[in-house]
Amino acid sequence: MGETTAAIAAAHPEADFIAVEVHGPGVGSLLNRIAKEGLGNVRVLRHDAVEVLERMIADGTLAALHLFFPDPWPKKRHHKRRLVQPGFVALAARKLAPGGIVHAATDWPEYAQQIEAFFSASGLFQAAPAGFAARPATKFELRGRRLQHPIRDLFFRRR
Repeated sequence: MGETTAAIAAAHPEADFIAVEVHGPGVGSLLNRIAKEGLGNVRVLRHDAVEVLERMIADGTLAALHLFFPDPWPKKRHHKRRLVQPGFVALAARKLAPGGIVHAATDWPEYAQQIEAFFSASGLFQAAPAGFAARPATKFELRGRRLQHPIRDLFFRRR
């Protein structure tokens, strides 16, 4: 619903952010927060994130990608719908500048293992100790904690 994006943008006024979301109410909520808080460093796209990266972002231009609680598609037959796949890892590497950071957070242990495996196996990233910005708690994190799911933050640096 935009609270995390707005908090990170407010904490880093020197950086510009592109928020990509397909959920209409989430986009509207973020736009309201941007206006209310006077954030001039956030642009919002209501579109599929993969298509945005493929068609709207020049190669080597991003400092960071934040993937906070992407849909885990927990049923095995739906895993192919998960955002983080080998093709996405290659796309992220192409769009990030050398040294750019990917920060992924999830409350699904098996998805965290998959994310870690795909980024590690690519040879395009190395593990990093931290991300571009601290991640404020999201509603998905709070839900995960209520369900006693372990929260994992994963960081990778573009080689």
